[in-house]
Amino acid sequence: MKKIFTALFLALAISHAHAQVSWTTPVTVYNGSGSNLHPRVSLNRSGNPVILWGKTDTRAYFSRWTGTAFTAPTTVSGSLNVFAQSWAGPDMATHGDTIYVSMKVTPENMSTHYSYLAHSYDGGMTFSAPIRVDNIDTSLSRFPIVTTTSTGNPLVAFMKFNTMFADAHYVVCRSTDFGATFSSDVLASGAAGTVCDCCPASIISTGSNAIMLFRNNLSNIRDIWAGVSPDGGMTFPGHMAVDNTNWLITSCPATGPDGIVIGDSIYSTFMSTGTGTALAYLSKSSISGLTSTSTTPITGTFTGLNSQNYPRIANFGNAATAVWKQNTTSGTTIEYAFTNNIANGFTTHTTVATGSGLMNADVAMANGMIHIVWEDDNTSNIMYMKGTYTPATTSIPTVSKELIEVYPNPATESFSFNTTSIGSISSCYLTNNIGRNLELHPIIKDGKGSVSLSGIAKGTYYFVMNDEAGKTYYSKLIVD
Repeated sequence: MKKIFTALFLALAISHAHAQVSWTTPVTVYNGSGSNLHPRVSLNRSGNPVILWGKTDTRAYFSRWTGTAFTAPTTVSGSLNVFAQSWAGPDMATHGDTIYVSMKVTPENMSTHYSYLAHSYDGGMTFSAPIRVDNIDTSLSRFPIVTTTSTGNPLVAFMKFNTMFADAHYVVCRSTDFGATFSSDVLASGAAGTVCDCCPASIISTGSNAIMLFRNNLSNIRDIWAGVSPDGGMTFPGHMAVDNTNWLITSCPATGPDGIVIGDSIYSTFMSTGTGTALAYLSKSSISGLTSTSTTPITGTFTGLNSQNYPRIANFGNAATAVWKQNTTSGTTIEYAFTNNIANGFTTHTTVATGSGLMNADVAMANGMIHIVWEDDNTSNIMYMKGTYTPATTSIPTVSKELIEVYPNPATESFSFNTTSIGSISSCYLTNNIGRNLELHPIIKDGKGSVSLSGIAKGTYYFVMNDEAGKTYYSKLIVD
């Protein structure tokens, strides 16, 4: 009777999951033998998917949705041969129509093979030549990953080794000129111990915070940790374990974390075999408290499950979707779990695709839509599928906007604004007439903010400022 009730409950749960999300027919993004490694998906200004992947000819390729189909792939790595496998490869982040792609030259263990970033300012129609990120003398780099700040600038993290390919740590480089140049790297993974040297990582930027998620290696305990930066990636003074599974493994698992940030909470997803079965987990941690509050398997074990791996997660407001690869006695599948409120966790999961050659998957979300891509080695395809859902009223980000007076206006060398009613400022920038954001650094003193316009060309801009409470202040500004 218990088994019958359990089966009925699971059937009802899966049916409920299907009712929450309506899916389109899967679309082939690209077909080519050995050319579909490690696909990544992000969204442009219009909310349309852009997709990145690696090929066995060691190039990084890109395609974008035109509204009716995906474009023919174009290379974004120039003449560089870049590292790509099913479990790791080039990474991508978007901010409106600005797109950044990070990549590592292969073979990885040579001091003359660097990590690079290419950028597009037109939604992926054209890309710059790759620009070197890891100016680290004779040290070696691996697994470059990228995110964007609130002003649209890239933060690039990568694994850094000594000349013997040992002493692995994750470091972060910042750019304030939209990927043209980068600062010196800063340590993001902490000084104690080393990181798991074959495990990719994830970096998140939100407001003034930057979060570095990585798999640590503390005497072969390879749990997931977070490095926390309160100043946009300039320093990472805080570190915490976001994973309490205590996975002891002396070999390299070659799988890392992914995560999202909502308010003060980091939601991390990762694989661990700490309990004996390879499971996809969801953990919740506090940024301000530097503490992990929960670590829970997304599905837990069930009859026929062999393993889960490579989980990824995305959110829009409080709604979230996770995807992962799953092996059962019935075969290999790509699974997804959806919730309209991630604070309640994932309660159901459903199969996206079934096939013997399914590998890595990725997910992006915006405006009531879920975008999933995955690698199908059985057909040599990259596949894409879109789902739609009805956002809960609490899952839509509410942005409070207020007009703020700036003076003088027109301005020449500087301008000012009153700060007596403004909370702690998380970001401040000018937006020009083509949508590029120019980061500003106001000096706050005696209830007034002052901003230098040094290096800012004459023209008409929008001044935009966000505080830590999520409120936006704006004004039209003429620079004369």
